[in-house]
Amino acid sequence: MSQLSPWWRPDRHADRRPFLIGRGRIKTAIRSWFLSQGFLEVEPGLLQVSPGNETHLHAFRTELIRTDLGTRELYLHTSPEFAMKKLLAAGETKIFAFAPVFRNREQGSLHAPEFTMLEWYRANEPYQTLWEDCAAILTIAAEATGHAPWTYREKTCDPRTPFDHLTLDQAFARLADVSLNGADGDQLMRRAEAAGIRCEPDDTWTDVFSRVLVEKIEPALGTPAPTILYEYPVQEAALARPVPGNPTVAERFELYACGVELANGFGELTDAAEQRRRFETWMTEKQRIYGERYPLDEDFLAALGQMPPASGCALGFDRLAMLATGAERIDQVIWTPLSA
Repeated sequence: MSQLSPWWRPDRHADRRPFLIGRGRIKTAIRSWFLSQGFLEVEPGLLQVSPGNETHLHAFRTELIRTDLGTRELYLHTSPEFAMKKLLAAGETKIFAFAPVFRNREQGSLHAPEFTMLEWYRANEPYQTLWEDCAAILTIAAEATGHAPWTYREKTCDPRTPFDHLTLDQAFARLADVSLNGADGDQLMRRAEAAGIRCEPDDTWTDVFSRVLVEKIEPALGTPAPTILYEYPVQEAALARPVPGNPTVAERFELYACGVELANGFGELTDAAEQRRRFETWMTEKQRIYGERYPLDEDFLAALGQMPPASGCALGFDRLAMLATGAERIDQVIWTPLSA
């Protein structure tokens, strides 16, 4: 396969330019919609004490040098979540941001090490309200570009149609013929292997869960209509609160179109002690798997105890722009992509 010319070459830029213009139209239209709904646009800082504490997220590390030449280790955030929740604790109630975010070990047709996340929060509103926001955003994107239905890798989705909704239990049973109901690690592995999923002897419950999700479920989602996948097992919902009356599952959802994950939303956990316990568990697992761990943001945990009940969602804006413009790769909708 021939190597692509640099993105700044005029011929290649001319090919990408229609997608970039479409990206701008989508961003303008979404910003206008949020403002019309009474949201305040905020600009969360990129440098953070902790980049996030999920096991499989990998951050960019940097160093702050003070005027006395002392140093302090900081990170580029993997999400604006911690900073935006501090703003909720400060008294903001409806906020959104188009935030640059940074993730290591991520590069490909759907991944970039630096990308834009559209993240928004609603205080004192149920997380199902975010599903309505997602529906509005997808329709806005389609109208801004005049392009619908969307197609990606031979999967088609009409973003203007009513969403499908599946719980994780329903998705595993219907799409993978694997029951999640009460399964421990060994049981889930046996059920997955019976459904044709190859597992390794040392796979954890989460490993098997992820294999089934990626191989059997995600490719079937978001076609012909967008799909909301919700009520994740609580151990797979890092910052989400449990569903009232059913503590084994959490108020977490993901949005899919054309088999592509677009958004991840939560009914936000505000129990600081439980959040600390989860962070410490995941950092221990990160140390086991990758040989590193990230510090906890004590300021965030303190703010969490003051935060009102809230719901929040993070949407991959570049992926949305990809689908809504008909681009094939994420670098086609990023103005200055990092060269390979």
